[in-house]
Amino acid sequence: MNNKKIREILLGKALDPMKSETRHSMALVAFLAWVGLGADGLSSSAYGPEETFRALGGHNELGLYLAIATAVTVFIIALAYNQVIELFPTGGGGYRVATQLVGPYLGLISGCALVLDYVLTISISIASGVDALASFLPLGFQPYKLWAEAFFIGVLIVMNLRGLKEAIKILLPIFLGFVATHLVLIVYGILAHASSLPELVPTTIASTHELAGNIGWTGVAAMLLLAYSQGGGTYTGLEAVSNNVNLLAEPRVRTGKVTMMYMALSLAFTASGIILLYLLWHAQHVPGETLNASTFKVIIASMGLGGPVLNQVLLVVVLAFEAGLLFVAANTGFLGGPAVLSNMAGDSWVPHKFRYLSTRLVTQNGILVMGIAALAILFWTEGKVTLLVVLYSISVFLTFAISLFGLCLYWWQSRKDEGQSWVRRLLLSLTGFIICSGILAVLLYERFTEGGWATIAIIAAIAALCVLVRKHYRETKEAIHSVDEVFANQPFGPVTGSIDPNPEAQTAVFIVGSSRGGGLHALLWVLRMFPGHFKNFLFVNARTVDSHAYGGIGALERMREDAADTLEFFVDFCQSHGMASSSYISFGTDAVDEVTTLCEEINREYPNSIFFTSKLIFSTDNWFTRVLHNQAALAVQRRLHLEGLQMVILPMKV
Repeated sequence: MNNKKIREILLGKALDPMKSETRHSMALVAFLAWVGLGADGLSSSAYGPEETFRALGGHNELGLYLAIATAVTVFIIALAYNQVIELFPTGGGGYRVATQLVGPYLGLISGCALVLDYVLTISISIASGVDALASFLPLGFQPYKLWAEAFFIGVLIVMNLRGLKEAIKILLPIFLGFVATHLVLIVYGILAHASSLPELVPTTIASTHELAGNIGWTGVAAMLLLAYSQGGGTYTGLEAVSNNVNLLAEPRVRTGKVTMMYMALSLAFTASGIILLYLLWHAQHVPGETLNASTFKVIIASMGLGGPVLNQVLLVVVLAFEAGLLFVAANTGFLGGPAVLSNMAGDSWVPHKFRYLSTRLVTQNGILVMGIAALAILFWTEGKVTLLVVLYSISVFLTFAISLFGLCLYWWQSRKDEGQSWVRRLLLSLTGFIICSGILAVLLYERFTEGGWATIAIIAAIAALCVLVRKHYRETKEAIHSVDEVFANQPFGPVTGSIDPNPEAQTAVFIVGSSRGGGLHALLWVLRMFPGHFKNFLFVNARTVDSHAYGGIGALERMREDAADTLEFFVDFCQSHGMASSSYISFGTDAVDEVTTLCEEINREYPNSIFFTSKLIFSTDNWFTRVLHNQAALAVQRRLHLEGLQMVILPMKV
């Protein structure tokens, strides 16, 4: 069985990106987007409320304030990010907002924070999911948790390489199971103690006054602010829709807003409801169990559905769905992270190969990098959820703060064009900015030595590497542009009309890209070295359908037109000098495959063919340049040589 067949079995058959029905079949409607993108936010209810409640330091009576604050904050951030969906309907979210509304370097910081955020989405979701599973397993399982987490990440990598919609459909029953079980537990848990609800407010106020008498109002405010900030992980995931609008079904803006509404309602209800359950059922930490597990155990036992065995089975089912949802949430990292890397690749902050799609039309390189990075962080932190939450929250709220600051600038600068609506939008963005920057400041201050420094160091290291990458691409682009300028003034000849190639004549086939200078460099080199030898001059262009071309509105059509214009230029140039010429074009996710296939077809029609292409030659060739530039020319040459076809690579020094 060959490698291609094995790959097809594991990942599925190749998809045709040029068919409109392919894009339509892969686009996510609001409900599936809620499952695929909203699971990240909803799953945070498995650890965010617990971190909030623990930070109260035993003063559980203050939990009512946090339940209300949690629900309000969810809706403020969700409504603010609806504006991002409106302004940037092609996706990009926090990275695109910061880049266009604040500046490229703050955009870079936002992008780096988002990449780290999505890596941590995978890490923390898998770690929390395994913790939830471990809650009903013997304590002897604890040493094996890291290896279990690595296994689940491997499974998710394979699932996402098969396609995002396929992964979501597999995970859909788990998502629905979580929603159903937690809805029942929260509603029952609150109704069972409904008699305590009227006393909850006066009791909370009285306890607050008593505590203020002991530590002062400043101390109470500081405690609440710390607990609120420590639970900042609850609000993570709300930005996922704005980052991935390009994955949604048309009309994208409306689909995005509906998805955001689903996310906000479900997260506000679940997170604030769980905090209320902690308060009403006097939740206590039990070694080896999450706070959710110990609270749900008491609630299930009170239902009177059966004996201890049945209660344990029901608890296992609930925790299994909770763990399952965390694995669904981890999948959000495999959707959002590659999308951010793709957008950054478009601006040359990261290698361009992060824009390339696999045969299943997913950004394969991004998926692999996110999975490997998540594994590295899990082993570094030993899967400690408390530490991961700190890293996670800081990276998310850094992105939130930059994005909302950009929206504030936008609405202020657009105040003359937006009528009266700018005031409402500015106030919403400003409120969100104050909340998010406040949480960020508290987290950095309180948790700097407990992981906050590591977040800053990782983001700074990624940003520094991105600056080096962009500097190299900029220098290379300038060098290629200078080559284009040298050849731009090559005069066209006086001959008019087309000259058809003779299939039996000696044929030079040029594999060209988007650079006209590079193509002319190869053509003139061949004419100079083999004067009068070749009678036919054919030009081949295989365009890579990457994430931008495939996801952007009208991008495929623009790519077709640009490729056709480039080939027409070369054909017209040759025919104006009396040389028989023609062109061939192909589109796909793998340029090497497409070029090789075209060249084999051309050789069957023109048996006396020799193939030529140019390759960039750098004065210092090292691993860095090899990573940043695909070695397509060498790969095509190897494939053609294996088929017995002759190919010459012409050096083009830059």
